[in-house]
This record gives sequence, C-alpha cells and structure tokens, in this order.
Amino acid sequence: MSGITTHILDTSRGRPAAGVETTLECHDPSGGWQLVGRGQTGADGRLDTLTRADRLPSPGVYRLVFDTGPYFAAHAQRTFYPRIVIVFEVAPGDAQHHLPLLISPYGYSTFRSA
Repeated sequence: MSGITTHILDTSRGRPAAGVETTLECHDPSGGWQLVGRGQTGADGRLDTLTRADRLPSPGVYRLVFDTGPYFAAHAQRTFYPRIVIVFEVAPGDAQHHLPLLISPYGYSTFRSA
C-alpha cells in the first residue's frame, strides 16, 4: 500500500465519489510544488497509487488537490468548491497517511485516518 492514500465519499449522494482527478504535490525549498503523483478515484472512491508502495514518503509538506468541479457537473450539481486543496505535513518516521475527504456541493471535511 502507498504511504499517502485518500478516499472520497459524497455525503450528498450517500456513495463513494468515483472519477475525481487528484494530484499529490510536495513543497520544495524554493517555495514551489513538485508533482509526486496523480490519479483518479476508483468506483469505491479510493486512490492508493499516488506514491510508491515500496517507499515511505519523505518528511515535508504535501498537498492533495481534488478536482471536484467535473465530478459534480457529471451529476448535474453545481458546487461552491470546484477544487479542494488539503495541505498536510509528513513527519520523520510517519509510515501511513490516509486522508479521507467527505464532500457535498457546499461543504467538505477531512481528517487523518489510520
């Protein structure tokens, strides 16, 4: 399993959010962001291929960018949050980072899960 994973649930529909384009980036010392991985959530709303399964993520600041606008448009819903960005920090020695995202057209919530 990858060291950084996510899972998106659409609370307005009561089901996983499939097909959401997601990007993982790492903050670099120059102030920019470097692409680490990219993918699309599966039918179960999960994405576990953003980082290599055989390597822990390096310590640092990361961000997950979820392109939720097209997902809601595909379900004929307008959204206030067409893109959701979650910035988080990986500390030395941390092994697994699972960040679930609960979405609806007018709100979202996230947390770190085991």
